[in-house]
Amino acid sequence: MISLNDYLFSGDTVLKILHRYSSDLKKSAIKDNNPIDLIHCNFLIQIIELLEHNDFLTSQSQRIKEFYRYMTQEYPFLAFTFKGRIKSLIRAEEKFNGYILEYIYDYYQKNQRYPSETEIKSSLICFRDLIAYRIVISLPMCHVDDKISLEEQEIKYLYEIANIMPEFLEQRGFTAELSGICTENCDGMLLENTLPYYRDYVAKPRLSGYKSLHITFYDNYARSYTELQLRTKNMDDLAEIGSANHFGYERQQEKSRTRRDIIPVGECKYFDEAFERFTKLQELDLSTVNVNMFKAFNNQLINDGCGLFRGRQILPFEHLSRFQNDLID
Repeated sequence: MISLNDYLFSGDTVLKILHRYSSDLKKSAIKDNNPIDLIHCNFLIQIIELLEHNDFLTSQSQRIKEFYRYMTQEYPFLAFTFKGRIKSLIRAEEKFNGYILEYIYDYYQKNQRYPSETEIKSSLICFRDLIAYRIVISLPMCHVDDKISLEEQEIKYLYEIANIMPEFLEQRGFTAELSGICTENCDGMLLENTLPYYRDYVAKPRLSGYKSLHITFYDNYARSYTELQLRTKNMDDLAEIGSANHFGYERQQEKSRTRRDIIPVGECKYFDEAFERFTKLQELDLSTVNVNMFKAFNNQLINDGCGLFRGRQILPFEHLSRFQNDLID
């Protein structure tokens, strides 16, 4: 069985690794009549296109930048930052195989049988965050109304911005995607016409305490999906360096995705293959990896210049931030 780990020790670039891995995976899938590996190959091709043909990112980022300009005019008292990234190769590979594990495990637990190939394939048409942007806002203390808490005021502005965003971006070639989750409005802060598009982790935080508003758009110009997240600075701190940090979230996901207590080895080949690929990545010693523009002394001390392990930043957003009356061209 072919896995990503087989290609991480040749000194190649991430793009060359993707080309070799996807090509060999396709040949193997055709030879073994494995439709799930063909879907896997097409998933890798999506990442290749993001890295190879990224002219559309210029168009996309410029149209999203128009929303940044709008915020500078409508909210001159707010400090905020925009960031964008392409999901890293290892994270994307983990997520693809993790989805297979979760779907088969939950399906078997509910139905006491394994899903068909068609059902597994349908479950994998769900990747909407290979490209993601984050908007983080903060209300400087000099603008805080003493009668209302800072948190309440920031959340008020966060929802105001969230309610404006879908229509604003739809006028610029994006289409908001329905979230597909329960649209019960807990606090009435999302308007009726925007509520169905958001995954509201502010009103309903995750168990870790993670809070954020998530919305997915289809970019009709670039023909790709992109996710936007909206947070206050305190929410971002909790997600980045606090108890809800992404490393802890990934560890939690790894634990849930590697469950196989009710699925014996050999009973479902698609579960077995995804389990092996996922586990091999979890056991990977990054200090032994030989990928161009990547260096790790251990699994915590990492300098990733190529988007192998950490998301690759999308220009110009890694430096696009504003404080109060800063000017924007």
